[in-house]
Amino acid sequence: SKIFLSSQDVAWEEKGAFTGAVAPAQLLDAGCTHAIIGHSERRKIFLETDEVINKKMKAAIKANLVPVLCIGETLEERESQKTYRVLETQLNGAFAGITAAEAAKVVIAYEPVWAIGTGKTATPDQAQDAHVFVRKQVERIYGKPYAEAVRVLYGGSVKADNVDELMAQPDIDGALVGGESLKADKFLRVIHFQAVLSR
Repeated sequence: SKIFLSSQDVAWEEKGAFTGAVAPAQLLDAGCTHAIIGHSERRKIFLETDEVINKKMKAAIKANLVPVLCIGETLEERESQKTYRVLETQLNGAFAGITAAEAAKVVIAYEPVWAIGTGKTATPDQAQDAHVFVRKQVERIYGKPYAEAVRVLYGGSVKADNVDELMAQPDIDGALVGGESLKADKFLRVIHFQAVLSR
């Protein structure tokens, strides 16, 4: 099957009394192959730091789960011209102490916080620019072959009516879909996107 099961979070401890937390082994037992780590809601609501996200990354990798690392800036950070600084800090924090071989499993999802659940979407050009920057940063950390191979997804109000132009961008490898995935007909359209250049 080409369909894989992912969790929306993962605990960094292998076992122990951590009520409400789901250990990597439990996710594997449930059939998960992937785990979303660092989603903006986890960062904001649960106050997850880059250090916590790094622990979760290491735990997922150790358990053979594919980490889907979410990074992105708030509206205030974008308007203050801090987008690239935020992305660099989040990437450095998440990948700290992770070898190139371990990082090879990671999928990165750029999710501009200001575009999540707001109806706002980054333009294809804005998304492409951010993805190019992400690739440059991981190239700095792990080298060019890794930067070319890593999958970088876009997440931020991906919808049936904007997916074609977003997926046409050369550095966008897929989508992290939120609300639109709850509407079967719309989600089916997202899955079967037709990459169309906006220019």
